[in-house]
Amino acid sequence: MILFLLKGILRDPSRSLFPIITVTLGVMLTVVLHSWIVGLEGDLVSSSARFNTGHVKVTTNAYAEEEDQLPNDLALLGVDSLLHALRAQNPTMDWCPRIRFGGLLDIPDANGETRAQGPIMGLAVELVRPGSPEARILNLQTALASGRLPEKPGELLVSHGLAQRLHVRIGETATLLGQTRHGSLATANFIVVGTVRFGMTVLDRGMIIADLEDVRQALDMLDAAGELLGYFPGDLYRDESARAVRDAFQASTTPDDEFAPRMVTLREQAGLGDTLALWDYLTSILLIIFITVMSIVLWNAGLMASLRRYGEVGLRLAIGEANGRIYRSMLVESLLIGIIGSMLGTALGLGIAYYLQETGINITSMMKNASIMFANVLRARVTAVSYVIGFLPGLTATLLGTAIAGIGIFRRQTAQLTKELQS
Repeated sequence: MILFLLKGILRDPSRSLFPIITVTLGVMLTVVLHSWIVGLEGDLVSSSARFNTGHVKVTTNAYAEEEDQLPNDLALLGVDSLLHALRAQNPTMDWCPRIRFGGLLDIPDANGETRAQGPIMGLAVELVRPGSPEARILNLQTALASGRLPEKPGELLVSHGLAQRLHVRIGETATLLGQTRHGSLATANFIVVGTVRFGMTVLDRGMIIADLEDVRQALDMLDAAGELLGYFPGDLYRDESARAVRDAFQASTTPDDEFAPRMVTLREQAGLGDTLALWDYLTSILLIIFITVMSIVLWNAGLMASLRRYGEVGLRLAIGEANGRIYRSMLVESLLIGIIGSMLGTALGLGIAYYLQETGINITSMMKNASIMFANVLRARVTAVSYVIGFLPGLTATLLGTAIAGIGIFRRQTAQLTKELQS
């Protein structure tokens, strides 16, 4: 019967073309928008984890309360012993001590006088320590716009935008002016060895990256760090694992001590939990909207098809075919239409999604004054779910629309069939 119905669909486009086009367009939009939402979510999580939150983060209780102010006077002390304990407890994870700081970057001329000066946002990481994962986590090799990565103490990376604004050249000396952990003036000289472009305005606007030990000496933070970031293998965030690591760590700390270390997961920072929940709601709402809209459209299409096929259904009833059998055949027919439309829509949607994944949409002009850590090029992301998610609205809508429209079969009166056929 399925082969018979399939031949009918292919040989009579008048009753199948419009439903197939409707399903194809709906499924295509579902696949593209789902891939787009997943891409935005992935960029947000990846960028936040690499530069700010980690998969888990350890700070003091007091530092966490004022984190936006970069309160290095409330930083973690005894970091080496804390790192040893964390690496022993979670040996598969990468643990990275970091210091975030602010200040001014001064560029002297040939006479040692200030030639250019500008505010900076600084990040101190382990750049020259052998085996450090920071270059991989921050994707520094790919982000390198000119020069090279630091290989020894006293070397500095400058964001491409800051280098252009201050007219800094590779090999020049730059002086960091900041504040020590105790509040006194801090100065340190560095050699600019490279510029980086991360593709995020908030970072490219005025960021410097220095080696952790250099900044520790400059800010009087020996064996100290503002935060310790933990990363799971493969740099993939797993919320359940993150919560398990956090709970195990918190069980051994003193929550009432403001200088005691405290661990939080990625979803517990910077409102990311609410943001990620919003993405999940958007995906669900997206499916509901498309299923509802396509069901209404296909219901109307089914009603119009029922009018055109009124005589056909009457003839089948007149020769003794049961109402239920006709109804089931129409549902199977709609299922075949849904499968054809879903396959076509998925193929088209994946093509567009792959294009958006590789090319993306550049929104740099909209991000000039941005303060959120978001990529300037928005990309979709094709996942395994992208290959099947379109079939849910595609099949559900066609079956639902036909099921509603086909109810009229059971309302046909057998006694009236002869009169209907004669007319």
